[in-house]
Amino acid sequence: MKTSMQVLDPRIWTVFRRHAPQTLTYWSVFFSFGLCIAFLGPTVLDLRCQTQSTLQQITWVFFSQQLFLLIGSSLGGLLEKTLTSSLLALFSSTLIISLVFAIIPLCHHVLLLSIAMALAGKAMGVIDTIGNLQLVKLYQKDSAIFLQVLHFFTGLGALVSPLVADPFLAEDSCVLGANWTMNSSSLSDLEHLRNSLVGHGAALHNTSQYPLNVEGVVVTRVSYAFWIMALINLPVPAAVLALMYHERRLSCSSSTTRLLHKEPRSSPTKDSSQGHEGVFDCCSPKVRGQPASFFILHALGGGIVFITDGIIGSYAGFVYTYAVSPPLLMGHKMAGCLDSIFWASITAGRLSFIYLSYRYPAPTLLTINLVGVILVQCLLLIFYTSCVFLFIGTCVLGLCISSVFPSMLALTEDMLDYKGCATTVLVTCASAGEMLLQLLVGSVIHSRGSYSFLLCSTVTSVICFCLFLLLLYTCRIHRNHHLDPSGYVEKEKPETSGS
Repeated sequence: MKTSMQVLDPRIWTVFRRHAPQTLTYWSVFFSFGLCIAFLGPTVLDLRCQTQSTLQQITWVFFSQQLFLLIGSSLGGLLEKTLTSSLLALFSSTLIISLVFAIIPLCHHVLLLSIAMALAGKAMGVIDTIGNLQLVKLYQKDSAIFLQVLHFFTGLGALVSPLVADPFLAEDSCVLGANWTMNSSSLSDLEHLRNSLVGHGAALHNTSQYPLNVEGVVVTRVSYAFWIMALINLPVPAAVLALMYHERRLSCSSSTTRLLHKEPRSSPTKDSSQGHEGVFDCCSPKVRGQPASFFILHALGGGIVFITDGIIGSYAGFVYTYAVSPPLLMGHKMAGCLDSIFWASITAGRLSFIYLSYRYPAPTLLTINLVGVILVQCLLLIFYTSCVFLFIGTCVLGLCISSVFPSMLALTEDMLDYKGCATTVLVTCASAGEMLLQLLVGSVIHSRGSYSFLLCSTVTSVICFCLFLLLLYTCRIHRNHHLDPSGYVEKEKPETSGS
């Protein structure tokens, strides 16, 4: 039986077979990335018990992870100089994630836990940048479909992580004080609190109304969940190590490295072999000798993913708070399903766009996606009193926004002729958007009420679409400049000379 890629296009299937070991390894690495990014929210209350810290202290662990994820994303562009250094960075990062999973149960102070999460965040950022960069370098013009698969594995890992943790989460207070008694209202409050603290803007939630014991006997079993996730993740660094052996990157011979570095790639360009520099250095028109449109395309592409990843983070982090607040006043258990539904729809959307990215060009898909996001947000504003439509809108929003980042990455690199800078810039901007926009939306909700949650998302969605239209216009100017800087199309010159 032929695989779906072989049925779609024999050329793409041939290219995939040529780079199958590298591609499968990068996909597995992003499963590790997704596994690590989704476990903190469900386990935060048990980690509070383990460290015997207050809610205000433990919620800043989210910020520690996200800040160092941003730093790691920027650092990934510096590490990705050669295939050897990039594979070594991936091996180190995936191994660090397994080690962090293993040592989290040993962190009995919130400062130690913050340091562990900072290490994990930095490793995740390096994985995010290098994985995207390597796939773009391998496939270039054909990278869109493979990037969709890459980010599907992120969603798959993000779905597996909470499922592993759920059986080991405490169903009641996991720090038992001397005067502690269990009742149904306390269990309900704990369930409500666990669902509230799922995003990186968790520190902005009003947690003072939930007084929880700090001193007492710790009865959490969450350590088993982290040890299981450490074992699940161990095959990933083993796969990277196997790829290094397959590519002969474990040898110290410089001649071997030079020979392998000359391996032909699909759709090679003159600039594709250039090293990747820092986020700002590689985008400077003066350094690269590029026109202003080169820098503007980077800025616009980064702005788009800054907003869309920020919308994903803020929606996942605050949809529960919105659902249980007036006028919806949804039950805790029902509202708690919204976040899982949202991530499941994102994963399903990325799976469906694997085929769609082959059938349709990236600008078409992005136009449909961004218009769909705006329409869904507007309908959520109109039907803000409907619980049923909130579930429907959550599903559709996840489907629409799921493939924006991989499609945007493929489109921007294609516009810029694979100079190697766009991936670093876009990954860094996406990480910054997920952290900063979520904090901004959380502060607005805290001061203006839950309805401002949808209003902020709608306004940012409209701004994002305007940036996309400006990106397409700037791309047209950029390509016209490269056809002929003097304003004449080069192909017309032989015709005039021959007449």
